Amino acid sequence: MIIAFDIGTSGCKAGAYDLEGTNVAETFVGYPTSYPSPLQHEQRPADWWSAVVESCRTLVERASIRPRDVMGLGLSGQSLALVPVDRHCQPLLESVPIWSDARAQRQADKFFTRVPEESWYLTTGNGFPPPLYTLFKLMWLREHQPEVFVSMDLVLGSKDFINARLTGQSATDHSYASGFGCYNLLAHDYDRDLLEAAGLHVALLPRIVPSTTILGGLSADAARALHLFRGTPVVAGGVDNACMAAGAREVVAGRIYCSLGSSNWITVSADRPILEPESRPYVFDHVVPGLYISALSTFGGGSSVNWLRESLFGGDMEIEALIELAAASPVGARGLICVPTLAGGTILEGGPEARGALIGLDLLHSRADVARSFLEGAAMSLRPAVVMMRRLAHVNDEMLLVGGGSKSALWRQILADVFALPVVRTGVDQQAATLGAAALVAVGVGAWSDFTAVDHAHRERDRDVPSLNRSRTYDGIFEVFLQAVAQQRYLAPQLAKLRNPETQGVHAHD
Repeated sequence: MIIAFDIGTSGCKAGAYDLEGTNVAETFVGYPTSYPSPLQHEQRPADWWSAVVESCRTLVERASIRPRDVMGLGLSGQSLALVPVDRHCQPLLESVPIWSDARAQRQADKFFTRVPEESWYLTTGNGFPPPLYTLFKLMWLREHQPEVFVSMDLVLGSKDFINARLTGQSATDHSYASGFGCYNLLAHDYDRDLLEAAGLHVALLPRIVPSTTILGGLSADAARALHLFRGTPVVAGGVDNACMAAGAREVVAGRIYCSLGSSNWITVSADRPILEPESRPYVFDHVVPGLYISALSTFGGGSSVNWLRESLFGGDMEIEALIELAAASPVGARGLICVPTLAGGTILEGGPEARGALIGLDLLHSRADVARSFLEGAAMSLRPAVVMMRRLAHVNDEMLLVGGGSKSALWRQILADVFALPVVRTGVDQQAATLGAAALVAVGVGAWSDFTAVDHAHRERDRDVPSLNRSRTYDGIFEVFLQAVAQQRYLAPQLAKLRNPETQGVHAHD
């Protein structure tokens, strides 16, 4: 057996796998995100650890796993997190910035007075809005919490921190390091020139090892906490994007998949970085040697749909009920257009300050129309990514879907019609990241000779093909959608000021 964990945005997914790549048990333990100030998104590393411990114990009990049968542990972790630790790998902050934290805009602006932004992008492949990247968060920490900065021995990522708790060893892998903001994709190493421009020393960053490297065995304390044997191997693991790509069959060049989770993205695997300065695909070194994963995303997928369910539809409505409600609305939601960037946007969508909108709302619209417009808006926001990635890379002509959203027949059909591509769902839907992490263990301990064994875990469940008529209808809607996105991009800085009354000199008690 192999046990794998995915330290995600909303919680820790964990899965137990046999050596055929079959998931025999899974569980999920959630944890909160705090928002102490505008653009600041934080989580507690202690919550990640507690979730790993609880989920592992649950798996061991649920699947009747004997500790001696566990061949190893593997982790996938949310990217761009900043965990400053001392020389004992103890965190110096109770709550740390996660991937979506965008507080470091001023530090990024300062950096780009020394380094051309396009040059930085072409070197690193870091296509998210720059403030999200670890390098700039580290510069922010130096400026705003100098006492923490001077006490710091290393900065670790999410799964790297957990690995240190498991084994006592501090390291990262190439896939996670490539999201630090100072990693040279072609050199497969930290870029000293970029670090010098930031005024930072490479000694603050963890050593880089291949994702399949066995970092060490479980310490006595960790083994006791997880109900496993001391010395159980732990591999280095990978960033969530790369682990999910491996679990989604992107283990050879030329494959494409769509992830439908809190955020949504389109990812391709290739033997070269797919870089394009205008659309800014974000690129990571893959956990599979010799490959890169390149992706375009939108932040407003499942998170925006969940906001609709929780905030406007009463909170007690299950997601299945919301989708059933959406099915009662016709294609195009009676002319209602949703721009789903409630959590901020990508560079093309206006950056972190961009926000969502409902366009064309009138008295005739129902809750069903609103629900459908959110599903269609999420699909529309991904369509430019599909077009761009298929133009930049040679990929196959069907789209594999993974993530919780892939379970919805309505959403799958909307995606097929909007993309004008067949979409496929296999038995690996929400398990792609943990399957990828499990594959790293299987290869790392020598149970698999290579990653192609992942293919055997995928068995097709659903295939949805596009309707020519619906695709043509969506073509027209898409043109209006793009205009709506452009308006939100234009309004973003003005709306940002309105969200922060202090910039207007207005206070609640006035």
